Amino acid sequence: MGRRSRAAEILAAVLLLALSAACGSRLPESDFERDDRTPAPRDSAPLRVGIITSATSPVGGNAFTGPRDGAKAWFDRLNARGGVDGRRVEVRLCDDGGSGVGNNECVHKLVEEDDVVALVATTALDYAGASRVSRARVPDIGGQPIGGAYDTYPHLYGIYGSLAPRDGTTGWDGKLYGGTEVYRYFKREHGARTAAVVSYNQSASAAYARLVERGLRAEGYKVVTEQVDFALPNFRAVAADLKEQGADLVFDAIDSHGNARLCQAMDQVGADVTAKVTNVQNWTSTVPDDYEDAPRCRNALWATGASRDFDDTGHPAVREFREATKGLETHSQWQLEGWAAARWFTEAAKSCATSGITRACVDGFMNRSQGYTAGGLLLPVEFQRLAEPPKTRETCLSVARWQDGKGWVGQGDMNRTCFDVPQLAYAP
Repeated sequence: MGRRSRAAEILAAVLLLALSAACGSRLPESDFERDDRTPAPRDSAPLRVGIITSATSPVGGNAFTGPRDGAKAWFDRLNARGGVDGRRVEVRLCDDGGSGVGNNECVHKLVEEDDVVALVATTALDYAGASRVSRARVPDIGGQPIGGAYDTYPHLYGIYGSLAPRDGTTGWDGKLYGGTEVYRYFKREHGARTAAVVSYNQSASAAYARLVERGLRAEGYKVVTEQVDFALPNFRAVAADLKEQGADLVFDAIDSHGNARLCQAMDQVGADVTAKVTNVQNWTSTVPDDYEDAPRCRNALWATGASRDFDDTGHPAVREFREATKGLETHSQWQLEGWAAARWFTEAAKSCATSGITRACVDGFMNRSQGYTAGGLLLPVEFQRLAEPPKTRETCLSVARWQDGKGWVGQGDMNRTCFDVPQLAYAP
């Protein structure tokens, strides 16, 4: 079964990539020369895991905390049930402040001082310490691929998998590849033919918009491009042109606040569309508040991703997640993916219980965990080190749309919503 493409997820941080500088420091090889594979006697000491999050960052609070909160909820529930082989999981949190310096400090603290057995659900604006984690051979499990680190280094296992060689060079000769399955879906399932792409006059935003435009044109769409000033955006003018052009779909390379203002302007001018397509980071329960002044556009919101809709409580794994997180004020898709990452670590640790739960043993499990789904929460995750990038690929996607009174409503079986699509190169 195919996997969802990596390119479709980069919108979650399109305005953040311009702030990134992946330049992790390197430590002497001798610092890491130890044999973690030696079987150990049964241990009752807590298992330490680390979670690095840009909880405070230039893009504002709570932008990156969903995976952390989901992972913590899993570990709290796990510890209440006895932990792993009788050992409690001790979670060490570190806020890197959204900076490369802060990220390296978190890596130093967790990996070298706290000696965590693994990192889980990493969500970093600037993962500058990624090379350091890899050189220490610490498995980093289920992180969010905001930058290119999870397609660059061994021992790092992003939540969506990777086909890249991960030999220290990003992707293939510095390029990553993503498919056009989202655009194919709306064309095949909803007859969409005209798509608009809205971006800021800012380099990262414009670069992502060009990638979306390429994918849409590859699928035969008429593409309408709209660019607004980052400092003084005139969303009403954009909305009026969308109406005049008869756009079926609206994609964007703008932030959440900008999306809400765009939707409000669309309602004001009467620009009705088949779908206002957003991404996994905006797949949250806060839609009624975020789009309070745009009821028509709000009910045209669609989200696509690589994990099962967090509102799909008919599925037992989702129901388990929602029951364990009922104390949270809001819910989001990133919380569910953080929960899945923590579950992934737990299954790896349990597999190592008899021989000793070490970094090396957990990493070995991760290398063997092809097709992992976290009990049906994820599309099957693959880690393959392909020498050449695929030209085409069967990729699947999870799709949901917002409906007032119902929340996010899943659209079909994500494991069967699959398309054989071309893979387009882009620079992360």
